[in-house]
Amino acid sequence: MGSTERFEFASDNTAAICPPAWAALAEANAEAEISYGDDKWSRRVVRRVREIFETDCEVFLIFNGTAANALALAQLCRSYHGVLCHENAHSQTDECGAPEFFSGGAKLIPTPGKNGKLDLGNIQSALQRYRDVHSPKPRVLSLTQATELGTVYRRDEIETICEFAREQSMFVHMDGARFANAIAALECAPKSITWEAGVDVLCFGGTKNGTAAGELVVFFKKELAYEFDYRAKQGGQLASKMRFLAAPWVGLLTDDGWIDNARHSNRCAQLLAQKIAAVLGTEPVFPCEANAVFLRLPEQLVGRLQEGGWRFYKFIEPDVYRLMCAWSTTEQQIDEFVADLAKSLAANKNGDKYTA
Repeated sequence: MGSTERFEFASDNTAAICPPAWAALAEANAEAEISYGDDKWSRRVVRRVREIFETDCEVFLIFNGTAANALALAQLCRSYHGVLCHENAHSQTDECGAPEFFSGGAKLIPTPGKNGKLDLGNIQSALQRYRDVHSPKPRVLSLTQATELGTVYRRDEIETICEFAREQSMFVHMDGARFANAIAALECAPKSITWEAGVDVLCFGGTKNGTAAGELVVFFKKELAYEFDYRAKQGGQLASKMRFLAAPWVGLLTDDGWIDNARHSNRCAQLLAQKIAAVLGTEPVFPCEANAVFLRLPEQLVGRLQEGGWRFYKFIEPDVYRLMCAWSTTEQQIDEFVADLAKSLAANKNGDKYTA
């Protein structure tokens, strides 16, 4: 094993900008344009998103996923409201209190659920604990598609969640940082797992799909977007040179490049999972449905791989690690990782297999 650091499987954030996004960015850089989102590139993104979702939605460009989630949730909440989410949701575990901050205090209410998905039984139990004026008033159900554990909600699951939310007079927010991977896995129309199923607002991720920065907040009920442009500006999310966020999205969404990227990363994750299972003799911890592979790995084995330069992260204590595939992942990279994995197993000094 070599000593050069390798980040191919650390995160889909480590990948480069994909060629269509890069080409569009270069084209946008070739000429001057009007600022603050009134440029032709921003207008093209909005038109294309409406075409993709087959509806007249409101679309806003935001710098990153944390801001997109936080501002979208703040738009749906007042300071005394609550947002029910999965305990592994990014808004709960990785956004430094941003949803609470931008909403002026709305409380995130984490709930458990198998394979990273909301469990309506657990949601109902949580609602029983927040039922009067002494508690935050539940206002939003937030689901992640694809989930933080690499699984995917089917349409009927989303419809059931949205129907439940309506019965409780709640909105539905979808964190779609890897929305493209879900669409690729389900091979469905984007509308079928968003507004047709009852989703009110989607945070549509591009960074993990091949752009450098810039996420979309998509309001399917346009009235919910009232004055969101002011909220985004106040939150420091109005780019003066917005075309440089918008242009890569144009490249990504043209000719379904976003779906091609997601299909590729999904296929690579499945291949990686299969090859690792053949070496370890164990299956992934969670179903490999999008572009993530979760494995139980002993510390000694992880240490050997990291000594060889491989970088990937522990996701759940004490021993569940995550490997991510991206649009740029290659079969050669997969084979090199699996070969080093096999060497690390063989290097076990007593000759026994590691147990996972």
